[in-house]
Amino acid sequence: MPLKVVGSGLGRTGTKSMQTALNMLGVGPCHHMVEVFAHPESMQWWIDASEGRPNWDLIFKDYQSMVDYPGAAFWKQIADYYPDAKVLHTVRDPDKWFDSTQATIFAPQGGARQDGESVRERFFDSFMGPMRAHLDDRTFMTDHFRKHTEAVKAAITPERLLVYEVGEGWGRLCKFLGVPVPDAPYPSENSTADFQARVRSQAEAAAKGAAAAH
Repeated sequence: MPLKVVGSGLGRTGTKSMQTALNMLGVGPCHHMVEVFAHPESMQWWIDASEGRPNWDLIFKDYQSMVDYPGAAFWKQIADYYPDAKVLHTVRDPDKWFDSTQATIFAPQGGARQDGESVRERFFDSFMGPMRAHLDDRTFMTDHFRKHTEAVKAAITPERLLVYEVGEGWGRLCKFLGVPVPDAPYPSENSTADFQARVRSQAEAAAKGAAAAH
């Protein structure tokens, strides 16, 4: 099915909450990084895309919308491929975004920092781009964040684009998508504390599994 919504906002701009919101609004299933981890065979598809062999219909065959990495790194290609899709660009204060990435997706022990030839390591490399060498550099990263937003605004016509500030709720989002406002609060998911707790739980489970194998 063709995508109806292309999310161009970088990871840690409320994308997990937005995934749930889009599912609630009837434009799901929505693709997000968690979907890649749930379907690890798709990592190779993203590697292929980064090497100039994208198969967007395969990647998004079960989805109506996309937010977060890795898709956000390919937002222009995906938006061009699905010309009828609306483009949803999530943003937040760049310094708060940088602080959040350091504590979560770009934390020192995170997969984004691992170089290597495994499929998982090549997958992270496929969408990191120029950030990979500058993850700890606040000036570079916040500048990258701002330039990314400006590139989206320059490329996408105003009537096709919504620049959405984290935390603003349902109103403008529902109007943009032409759907009624749900009788439920806007979701709030994957805070820094939630992310870190999940990572700890996964690490503990892995450690127990390794111990049981010996």
